[in-house]
Amino acid sequence: MTPSSSKSGPGVRSLKRVLVVDDSAFSRRALRRMIERSPDLDVIGAAANGEEAMRIVLRDKPDVITLDLEMPVMDGFAFLRWLMAERPTPVVVVSARDDDPSIFKAFDLGAVDFIGKPTARASEKIGAISDDLLEKIYAVAGLDAAKVSRRLEPRPASPRDSGTISFPSDLEVVALGASTGGPPAVQAIVTRLGPAFPAALIVAQHMPAGFTRQFADRLALLARVSVREAVEGEEVRPRAVYVAPGGKNLGIERGRGGLRTRLTGQEKDARYAPSVDHLMRSAAEACGARSAGVVLTGMGNDGSAGLSAIRAAGGVTIAESEATAVIYGMPREAVRAGAAMHVLDLPEIVEQIGRIGETGNR
Repeated sequence: MTPSSSKSGPGVRSLKRVLVVDDSAFSRRALRRMIERSPDLDVIGAAANGEEAMRIVLRDKPDVITLDLEMPVMDGFAFLRWLMAERPTPVVVVSARDDDPSIFKAFDLGAVDFIGKPTARASEKIGAISDDLLEKIYAVAGLDAAKVSRRLEPRPASPRDSGTISFPSDLEVVALGASTGGPPAVQAIVTRLGPAFPAALIVAQHMPAGFTRQFADRLALLARVSVREAVEGEEVRPRAVYVAPGGKNLGIERGRGGLRTRLTGQEKDARYAPSVDHLMRSAAEACGARSAGVVLTGMGNDGSAGLSAIRAAGGVTIAESEATAVIYGMPREAVRAGAAMHVLDLPEIVEQIGRIGETGNR
């Protein structure tokens, strides 16, 4: 366990305080170097296991924690359970594998984002990893971590929207976009779908290759409808969920046989693949008023232009409210652009989408 740094103190401007938790000495040093590139972040300590981390949390009260999951003495899962019960704090998981299914267990326990672990063999990628890590820490540093566990709890009806949203009777596609904080929200929507759901639900979740396959497999185990990671050229069927693969853009096209998936590479100058804008624009073009779009939590503005395209085509558009979005970036930009017809808390979005096709709700 390393002591607090001297970067903070009287006369020093307020910095975001970061705790690094990892059993690998190499990773602790690498993460500290990455984080301390920023003049706005202060690494207040580093712990080799959950027990050491508990003591630092109680003593120094960090604003953000980077967390390894596999550690001796107390692993990351046990630490997350304790943390969210005793002192909820935003957590970015640092994973050694690019397809680790345990990431999703960490999300269930309250973690809000993840990143690949820096290794000696990945030294040539260290700059990109560092930039990504800093962006994620900045995004979650001011977050009320207790909000993560509360966001799926039912809330009083909002005066902005009441009753059931009217979706077209011939609805073909619901395009869903999310980034930071998105996996639990997407899971809640997918697991609410029943056999009466008449459309295809197509998901663009900002997530690297490997993780999207694990995400789709996890959803398939929990859902009552078919779920798979999308592949090129497959038929888009109703009562099915298609997850865009990481590193690719997923769109849909209409041909003689109906709707089919279309996978393409990351667009020039685009920050994300899969791109929410790309998916939603293709849905608007292929399905017009028989499409719907939902923008959930996340950084940046991906989804704003795509949701605008769906609305312009006559489709139904929804953005998650600030009250429940872990990061109110993507939904906020969609609202500012006038793209969202409805702004709803996450539990209401789950119910509105889940009721599509049920008796009297279509």
